[in-house]
Amino acid sequence: MKARSWTIVSLLVLGALLAACAAPAPPAEEAPPPPVAAARFQTILDRGKIICGCNAELPGFGYLNPAGEFEGFDVDFCKAIAAAVFGDANAVEYRPVTAPERLPALQTGEIDVLIRNTTWTLTRDTANEVDWAAVTFYDGQGMMAPEATGWKTFEDMEGATVCSTTGTTTEMNLADAFRSRGLDYTPLLFEKTQDTATAYEEGRCDAQTSDKSQLAALRSAMEHPEDHVILDVTMSKEPLGPLTAHGDDKWNDVVRWVVWGMVQAEESGVSSVSLDDMLESDDPTVRRLLGVEGEMGTSLGIPNDWMVQVIRAVGNYGEVYVRWLGPAGLNIPRGPNELWTNGGLIYAMAVR
Repeated sequence: MKARSWTIVSLLVLGALLAACAAPAPPAEEAPPPPVAAARFQTILDRGKIICGCNAELPGFGYLNPAGEFEGFDVDFCKAIAAAVFGDANAVEYRPVTAPERLPALQTGEIDVLIRNTTWTLTRDTANEVDWAAVTFYDGQGMMAPEATGWKTFEDMEGATVCSTTGTTTEMNLADAFRSRGLDYTPLLFEKTQDTATAYEEGRCDAQTSDKSQLAALRSAMEHPEDHVILDVTMSKEPLGPLTAHGDDKWNDVVRWVVWGMVQAEESGVSSVSLDDMLESDDPTVRRLLGVEGEMGTSLGIPNDWMVQVIRAVGNYGEVYVRWLGPAGLNIPRGPNELWTNGGLIYAMAVR
């Protein structure tokens, strides 16, 4: 009798355990909303234009001309992205930002993309929650001084006062260059590029340091550019290019492939002059690039003729370079900014 009672009790306990296991799970917690950046591309599409953070005072790269229009190498990439997404290179709102303002403007969503001579570094890439899309210009930091100084090396500059822009890699590279050589110098820092250039031209400092391309641009705007030389010294690597906020890989993909598409166009001989003829090309790469076959645009969430719109609006990478940085512009030799096929570093991933 006792054995039978224990059997009944055991069965009851087992049943209770099984019932507990079969009980429905509590409702799952509602998933948190995606971060603001994750919806960036859709926000841009709904808005009908991109907001591009840029420079307004650097001739050749980002400059507000006397007619009140933004122009330059970086500005053309803003136009190219708008052309690719909307078929309209004018679907851009330009937002001038200073060096200290630029990354916060991107992080807070004030701008969609930053194309403002900004150097790709490890700490910026990781600590600031931003993503570079590609490199559009390989640069290096240099030094400009009056030709009358006769300076050739850093050692010649012992005790000099050097103008620089604060909140940039330039400031840190300057300190590293002099400290590593055991040289004394006095930094004179400004928030705005133009204030830095003005102080140098007024003689408030003995030299000015920045990316060599920027020094060439600033020198071109001086009253007597021939009185100033850019020393044959390079103190850093400065890869520059567009960047977006962390969180929306699709938007970053669009920006990246617009740059690479312009590079591939130059490599394949597709230009604003040859475009119509190249639409009839039998080259598979050209046909995919121009949307004649394949679904390259669809993969990015934009029209398949995206690169046709870009080439019509601004041209290929080489055309943009020549327009602003070539002999008719700042006259900066392409050097590392040549295509890889010509011994440079400019290289596009495969459009396929």
